[in-house]
Amino acid sequence: MPPIPNPTEGELAILRVLWSQRDPMTVREVHQVLSRGKDTAYTTVLKMLTIMADKGLVRRDDSERSHTYVPVHAEPVVQASLVKDLMRRAFAGSALTLVQRALDDEATSAEELDAIGKLIAQAKAKRKR
Repeated sequence: MPPIPNPTEGELAILRVLWSQRDPMTVREVHQVLSRGKDTAYTTVLKMLTIMADKGLVRRDDSERSHTYVPVHAEPVVQASLVKDLMRRAFAGSALTLVQRALDDEATSAEELDAIGKLIAQAKAKRKR
């Protein structure tokens, strides 16, 4: 399978909108959702979706007058690809250093630290099998 292209910040915003829906969305529908948080031109959303379709981030259905779009990859798949790329480029491939930097941020709550501890335990158990 070819690597997943890394979406830009704007493309991620569009993907979040598409991931939040179960059904394909038109440009107008995506634009309406995006415009709630930030003034975005319809033509900008149209252009970005066209680029995203060319990149393989979304699939366009042009069988109807209003084209609809769906994400090609699920949110966790794209997130994993982005983390892998960040870990490789910024942390020399070290998951330890990546996690250390993330935990340096004092915004991590006690609940999140507990959840991270459970994830680590699960990962260890999975590796022992």
